[in-house]
Amino acid sequence: MRIDRLRAIAALAVSLCSLAAAQAPAYQQAARLPPRIMTFTAKPESIQPGQSFTLEWRTENPTTAKIDPEPGVVTARGSKVLTPSATTTYTLTVTGPANAVLTKAVTVTVAGTQPITSNAQPEKKEIRQIGGHPDLSGVYNSSSINFGGAGAQVRGQRDPITATLKPGAEKYKVVRGPTDTGLYADCMPTGVPGAYFVPYQWQIVEGIDRVIIMYEYPHLFRTIPTNVSAHQVDLDPTWMGDSIGHWEGDTLVVDTIGFNDKTELPGGFKHSEALHVVERFHRIDYDNLEWDATIDDPNVFTQPWKMHRVFPLRRDLDKVGEFVCENNRDYKDLFKK
Repeated sequence: MRIDRLRAIAALAVSLCSLAAAQAPAYQQAARLPPRIMTFTAKPESIQPGQSFTLEWRTENPTTAKIDPEPGVVTARGSKVLTPSATTTYTLTVTGPANAVLTKAVTVTVAGTQPITSNAQPEKKEIRQIGGHPDLSGVYNSSSINFGGAGAQVRGQRDPITATLKPGAEKYKVVRGPTDTGLYADCMPTGVPGAYFVPYQWQIVEGIDRVIIMYEYPHLFRTIPTNVSAHQVDLDPTWMGDSIGHWEGDTLVVDTIGFNDKTELPGGFKHSEALHVVERFHRIDYDNLEWDATIDDPNVFTQPWKMHRVFPLRRDLDKVGEFVCENNRDYKDLFKK
């Protein structure tokens, strides 16, 4: 009897996996999960003037998390040592899919003081300069389904994929079967511009004569010199290509060639080694980075096509995290009936 029950449970698990895979990719399903506030505590909750306490929080699946009156925008989980001058109530506000909003408050009593009310406003920051150009440095959200994705409103309208295949180039259109585990299941490099369309953040580190871009998934980086005028000849094909950059006013223009033909473009297209991508990065304000890309492959598309996104700054992060991807399992068995 016990063995039969175990078999039934295993069969149900496989069925659920198959059903979930058929309905939507795993990342899209995860993006629809409701947010939760697991814990929000102050230790200790009563202190003497001049003493500090530790604020701790843990949330799940937030779109944003913020603690007022301080420290402001925060990561999904973390801690902060604070030293209030008077009794203060701290409120954690979490937003999530489907316009969900959750709040939880904790009060820290400072002996001999009266409670204070706060009208905290978002801190306004100015864009600093590096070598006469705007500093683009920061951690930004991607353009995946979790963060708005292809359905995000851009310039008041949806930004569709406008690529058109050349006659006879139909083989470059990706067609996925019912047991296909998805674009990112093999843990291989994403290429450009695919690196901006996964549900992980990415980071720009700007220097005097080069810009470094680091993508959390799957732990990729690009080094983009801004003091050279041309690509080297006879480049070896690579996953992320060879990039050089220059400034046009306050816009960083990055030209990339030298790709291999192993990556996939947004919209579900493969490409040849003739792929040429030109990106333009412009910081609209401190919290938003405008990105335009022109994608060209004369072997595949009738003409170059463009993409536009606005990536929000992650004020709560000062670096991308470590990501280790290991493709060591054949997932096809999960889809068997």
